[in-house]
Amino acid sequence: MTAEEKFDEQSAGEESADGDADAERSHLTDVEDGAGCTEIWEHLSERREEESDEE
Repeated sequence: MTAEEKFDEQSAGEESADGDADAERSHLTDVEDGAGCTEIWEHLSERREEESDEE
């Protein structure tokens, strides 16, 4: 088993044990797989701007 497979297996077990895992990551659903820190930061910044504009 590779390190990546072990990580995936661990992650799957943690998610099933923790029902809140999806809720914790829901703010990242629009971020593409493989996105880096900059893309994630930009996405979160844009999302915050949209939320503040709605208020």
